[in-house]
This record gives sequence, structure tokens and C-alpha cells, in this order.
Amino acid sequence: MSILGITLILVTLWGLAYGSARSIVWIVVPPILLVSLQLAGLLSTPVSVPLWLLYAGTLFFYVMPNLRQEWITRPLLSAFRKVMPAMSDTEKAALNAGNVWWDGELFSGQPDWQQLLRHKSCKLTQREQAFLDGPVQALCDKLDDWQITHQEQDLPAEIWQSIKDAGLFGMIIPESYGGLGFSAYAHSQAVMKIASRSVTAAVTVMVPNSLGPAKLLMHYGTDAQKSQYLNRLATGDEIPCFALTGPKAGSDAGAIPDRGIVTYGEFGGQETLGIQLEFDKRYITLAPIATLIGLAFKLEDPDHLVSEDTHPGITVALIPRDTPGISIGQRHMPLNLPFQNGPIIGKDVFIPLDWVIGGQDGIGNGWRMLVECLSEGRGISLPALSTGAGKQASRYTGAYAAVRSQFGTPIGEFEGVEEALARIAGLTYQMDAARKLTLSALDDGQTPSVISAIVKYHLTERYRQVINDAMDVQGGSGICLGPDNLMGRAYQAIPIAITVEGANILTRSMIIFGQGAIRCHPFVLKEFNAAENPNQPEALKAFDEALFSHIGFVLTNFARTFWFGITHGRLSDSPMDGPAKHYVQRLNWMSSAFALTADMALMTLGGSLKRKERLSARLGDMLSELYIASATLKRYHEEGMQTADLPLMRWAMDDSLYRIQHALRALLRNLPIRPLAWMLRLLIFPTGLPFYKPTDALDHQVTRLILRPGEARDRLTQGIYLTDTQTQRIAQLEAALIAVTEAAPIEKTLRQAKRAGQLSSRDEDAVIEEAISLGILTPTDMEKIMKARRLRNQVIQVNAFDGLSENVTEKRKTGDKVSLLDRLGVA
Repeated sequence: MSILGITLILVTLWGLAYGSARSIVWIVVPPILLVSLQLAGLLSTPVSVPLWLLYAGTLFFYVMPNLRQEWITRPLLSAFRKVMPAMSDTEKAALNAGNVWWDGELFSGQPDWQQLLRHKSCKLTQREQAFLDGPVQALCDKLDDWQITHQEQDLPAEIWQSIKDAGLFGMIIPESYGGLGFSAYAHSQAVMKIASRSVTAAVTVMVPNSLGPAKLLMHYGTDAQKSQYLNRLATGDEIPCFALTGPKAGSDAGAIPDRGIVTYGEFGGQETLGIQLEFDKRYITLAPIATLIGLAFKLEDPDHLVSEDTHPGITVALIPRDTPGISIGQRHMPLNLPFQNGPIIGKDVFIPLDWVIGGQDGIGNGWRMLVECLSEGRGISLPALSTGAGKQASRYTGAYAAVRSQFGTPIGEFEGVEEALARIAGLTYQMDAARKLTLSALDDGQTPSVISAIVKYHLTERYRQVINDAMDVQGGSGICLGPDNLMGRAYQAIPIAITVEGANILTRSMIIFGQGAIRCHPFVLKEFNAAENPNQPEALKAFDEALFSHIGFVLTNFARTFWFGITHGRLSDSPMDGPAKHYVQRLNWMSSAFALTADMALMTLGGSLKRKERLSARLGDMLSELYIASATLKRYHEEGMQTADLPLMRWAMDDSLYRIQHALRALLRNLPIRPLAWMLRLLIFPTGLPFYKPTDALDHQVTRLILRPGEARDRLTQGIYLTDTQTQRIAQLEAALIAVTEAAPIEKTLRQAKRAGQLSSRDEDAVIEEAISLGILTPTDMEKIMKARRLRNQVIQVNAFDGLSENVTEKRKTGDKVSLLDRLGVA
């Protein structure tokens, strides 16, 4: 009978842990249960006595916090300090940057779905929509990406002026300073639309509105600095750049070697307290044409002229281009995408102290400024560019696959091509969902630094996959550059998006979980802060409170994960109905599993987890896919759970759940403590691995959505540049898709008649005439078929040029020297 009694005790304790029962419940329920089981004869004395002693000991330490802290917490605090990873000042600044939002809910193991669904969706104001439909559309109409990338290798002067006149350099600057004062969503929509027309133009617009002088001035500049520069930045009278990266400091920007020394020097004919600078920067976008340089450097004050510290740290200053000692103007050429980018070198550059952003108060606070602004900026520009590329591929390559035929069948109907097209559409649905959810948080005043890293990494990686798939489908039409190639430059831009604003490999392996584990976990940051508190009594008390709350948190997720593993989450709460309900329940399961696994890794590996980058990366992948899946459900709910979009939602969710499972399996397979890995594997997946990649049937359903005109296709690709101008390949593809779709049933009738032996002609035109004479087709049918064939033939053509490039031909006419690159026709 004691076995039954112990079973009842374990079930009760599991229930208390599952429900996150309050302390009073833990105090009252166990003795009542023990007494009841003893009276019922379900617990023998030899079994009950140890249980009573365990309960009494636990209760004693609970009601005697001073003794608990002295005998239990103090040794644990000492051990924690030994294994706690060392953090530099730059790492601490990064941890304190931004805030925690939905990522914290996912880390809790018990996400509040009502909170997510209630969160306001992205919406444009009438003014913002008019801007996109007016000036941005007009700019896109003018953009000729072939002229930009191949012929001029720069934006034409007319385009530069149009960007300035439209106010596109001042989208983030408040109206009070002459800017547009747009929301993050409007900013993103503008970048996405321009990027779908020209990556070069989009990057040119992105940079002044991202991490740069305008954003830094808005957040940290003095009133005088704001008055001096913001109006001029908004109108384009000042072209900004931001110089952070150098030859010896890339992703490790905190290790910049560039130095500034506080000293007296001559400025404006007078002796002035300022900074003597030496720096070497590269990869600086807009640098060759910039008139105002934002510069990050390490400040030293050996004579304590402005600080008690001889090394105040990273500082940011605004420096006019024409300042003596600055060498600027050379260009890099990033993969032949000719946005302005180049090096900046400074030798013996002296600047007055009031050029430091924030004035004297900004000294030594540069890194905090940068990471706080980056936590916002990288959640907008690159996700917009990446999502725009996905929408381009979904619309353009989907149309091409419907129009292009091989073996008498549209290539989009081949199963191998369907697999690629389904990935294009499904990943685009995910990207846009994650982009919009992140933007809604930014517009709500959130600054989610971990989430911004998630969308930067995962959306640019999905961009890579989508465009690679598009190039596979497009074949020769994708690789032959020219005015009619809609995908080639997007393909060339992939490594640029992957590299900037935090290289992707390091973002995944060091930042997402490395920062998220401390920032988003409900108790780890409290434990770190307690351990670093030099006041020992305060540290002990704070650590004690965080530690035992952490233990309760682990027990809760242990209980929840076990129950969800058995039930596959089916009995958990879900605010959504229909097909989405089951996906919410599975995310409840995976969120709990992630929280438990993360805690087990942190507890057993301690500070060494920071060095085990691949384990950290897999934990980051789990957190990231939980966020993307959440965004997918949020989008599906916001858009009214459209029946036509159901295949896209299902594909996106199946894909994310499979990725979570894959990351978790890889993590458990490589955990160094093997018994722990086996235990977690059994606890999380007691009935086997439940998740699979999207099925072939689902791939087929998703592909159908982008192979024909329809509302689902329009929703998926909303926001990119479209035109009715029939001289442009975009409009030609749309017209061909409509014509081919209308002609498809007629073509089918014709094929059936040929198979039945009703038609004997071999020539295509003769077959149609014979079909009309026999009454199989009507003259109207013939017109539709001929129109479809004419438009199909138009869009499958690729550009071809004379043997010599246009550049060589022109130079030979003028007698200019023709270089090797000219002769090779390098774009």
C-alpha cells in the first residue's frame, strides 16, 4: 500500500509544481496529505517518518531565513561566484541595453498568449500611407537598377535629389526638427518597397535612419547639437555616416583600437580643451560622400582634464568632413552593389570637446549609446530588406514558374520545383510575421535587444534561403544580369545583409542566447547582480530570494514539460480556436521544454557555456523559432484567420516546430553530461519525436497560392513595388501570369483533344485553327491562347549585349584608355 501512497504524494507534488502553487499551499497541503494517507493505511510508519522529517527540515529552513541564508545560500553564492562567467564593461552595457518583451514570456515556459493577441498590430497613419503611395512610389518609378549598378555605379543625381526632396533621410527625425517623424512600421515599409526595386537605393536610405548621427542625437545629443544638425540631416543638407568598424575591430567592436586623448589644442585660432584623435575605419556606408561623420573611439584622459578616470572608455563624436587630418573619399565596392561605402582615416585630428555627442556628459558613454540604438535599428532595416526579397521571390519567381513551361507543363507543377516554391512562400510568411511583430513592439515603446538580434539573424538567413531557391527555379533567367533580371542583384546582396550590424555566425553563437539567457530569464540576471554586489548582507539576501525562486521555477517547468510530453500539450490552455489551437498548445510544450533545458545547461555548465558556442547557438535557435512561430500565429489571428492563408500558416508552424526539435536534438546529443541529456530526452519526448517537415501535400497547397493570382498571393507580397508600365519586367510578369491562368483550361481542352485523336495537325497554329473548325475551341479561346503564348515568350527572354560592354564601346569612341576590367565587362 505504501507504493500507492508514495504515488499519490508524487502526483500531488507534481500538481503543485505544475500550477506554480504559492508558498502557503506548499506548507499546508503536504502535512494534510501525509496525515490522510496514514489514516487510510496507505503509508507505513517506516515510510512516513522520513517523509515527515524531510517536510519538517524544509519547513524549518523556510521559516528561518537567516539560518537558511547562512547554512545553504552562502556556500551556494560562493560557488556561483567561482563559476560565473566574467563580463567586460561592454558586455554589461549590452546586457543592460533595451528591455525584455515577448522573449521574456517565452523564456518563462508559460507564455501569456492573451497578452500577445491583445498587443496592437502594425498600422500606418493616413499620412504615412500617402507617403508610401506618393513620394516612395514615385521614387521607385524613377529607379533604374541596371543604370545604377552597371552603367553609373552610383545613384544618378536625379535620384539623390529625389531622396532628399522626399525627406527619406529624415524618416526617424521628429517633425519639430524638419523630419517626417514616422513610425518604425512606416520606416520599414518604405525601406522594403525601395529594396524591392533597388538594393543600392534602399541601403542609401537605410543608413541615415538606422544606427547613425540622427538617432544618436535624438537620444543623447545636447539641445545645441540637435538644433545644429537635425534639421540639416532631415533635409539632406548633411549626409551622415557612422564610423565604428576598423581593420582590427569588426564584430568585436568593443575592442576598437582608435584613440582619442583629452588635451589642449588650437581650434579656430584659440587654445581649446578638446580631443586629439588617431583612427582607421573601413566598410563605412556613405563615407565617400558624407559631410558629417559619427566616430566611435576610446577616450583617454591621462591628465584628468575632464574625468577622474584616465580611461573613460568608448566615446562618440560628430565631426565635419572638412576637419583637418581626415582622409575620406575612396570607395569599397561591396559585391558590385555600388552604394557609397569606403574607408575613413584620421591623423592628428583635433576636435573641441563639445563635438562629443551629449557634450561632457557623453564622455565614456559611447558603447551604451551604440548598443541601445542598435537594439532598435537592427530590428527595422535589415529585416525590411530581407522580407522584401522574400516577397519579390514569392511574386516574381512564383509568376515565372507558372508561365515558364518544360515538357509541356508549367515548371511550378513539378514536385521538385514545388518544394523550392513552398519554401519561398512559407519562409516569406514567417519573415513578414516576425518583422511586423517586432515593429509593433518598437512602435509601442519597447526596445527588445534580444528580439532585434533574432530578427536580424534569422530573417537574413531566410533571405539567403529564399533567394537561393528562387535562383534555382529561375535557372538561366536568374543568372543573366540585365535590366529584366529581377533577382540577380538581390542574390548579390545576400552576403552584405549577412555581414553587417553583427556578423551572423557570431550573432547566433554568442549573442542571441548568450544575452538572452541573462537578460530574458526571470532570475539569472538577479542572481548575477546579487553576486556582483559588494555589500555582502545585501548580496546574500538578494541571492537567496532569486535562488529559491529560481528553484521553484525549475520545478514548475519540470512538471509542465513532463505532462506536455505525455499529452503533446493538448490539454494546455489556448486562446485560439480551429487549426491554430493545436499549434499554440505545442508551443506551450516547447516553451516549457526550452526553459527547462536552458536552466539545466546553465546549472551544469555554468560559465563554460559561454565558451561552448555551438550549444549556446542551439539554445538560441530554440528561442528564435519560438518567437517566429509566435509571430506567425499572431499574424494569422490579426489577418482574420483567412481560409486561403491556412496552408501558409500550417507550413510556417510545421517548419518552426521541426527546427525547434532539430535544435533540441542536436543540443542533447552534444551535452557533455550524458545522463542529463538522456533524462531530458525522455522527459521532453517520452513518446518519440513528434515534429516533421511540412508534407509534400502541404507544399503543394502552398505553392498553388503563388502560381496564380489571388488575395492570398497579394497579402503575402503586400508592400513591394508594383507597376502597370508594360515596358518593365514586373508588369510583364503580372500580365503573363493572368493571361496564362485564363488560358490554362483552354490549353487543357486542346491537349485532351489531341490525346483523343481529334486533332491531326502538328503545327501549333494549325492545331488551334483545326480545333476552331471542329468546334472544340471558339475564336475567343484562340485569342486567349495566343495572348498567353505571346506574353510567355516575352517574359522568358533574357537580356543580351554586344560583345563589348557599353562602357568599353563608349570609351573607344572617346579615345579613353580601356582597362582590363573594362574589356572583361565587369559590372
